[in-house]
Amino acid sequence: MSLDSLKSRIPDYAKDLKLNLGSVIGNSGLPAQQLWGTVLSTAIASRSAIVLRELEPEAKANLSPEAYTAAKAAAAVMAMNNVFYRTRHLLSDHEYGNLRAGLRMNVIGNPGVDKVDFEFWSFAVSAINGCGMCLDSHEQVLRKAGVEREVIQEAFKIAAVIQAVAATLDAEAVLAE
Repeated sequence: MSLDSLKSRIPDYAKDLKLNLGSVIGNSGLPAQQLWGTVLSTAIASRSAIVLRELEPEAKANLSPEAYTAAKAAAAVMAMNNVFYRTRHLLSDHEYGNLRAGLRMNVIGNPGVDKVDFEFWSFAVSAINGCGMCLDSHEQVLRKAGVEREVIQEAFKIAAVIQAVAATLDAEAVLAE
């Protein structure tokens, strides 16, 4: 199971996805931990068993045990936060923004890896889950840490391609039934 195996499963009509997958992962200039944490966290966020089964072993091989766990933690906590903060933002009654969240999210403060990497992964997961408030929040933290826009864009390019591959392969699996 690998990136090549996943690419081989992509149908001809989605050739652009195959090329983009090879480009955003195979030709990435990101440091290995940042790249593979992003790949793992977004594969989880894509909710595709196919994508996760194909990419997880390679991600695990390229991450320290701490980074592997932190990338999974980013996907988990952002699954909660993206729903909560997106809903709070979308409600017409802005008084909800003044209420205490009351949700545990300790891992954000102590993720067990470099905070910039965790923020990067959280940003990428937020792109898949479509939470504008979370995207803005994580982008601001990354920019304050000196991360350039071109590097931040790599996170949402990876997220976009992984999500598209997930949707395509899951649809193909259903149609093959």
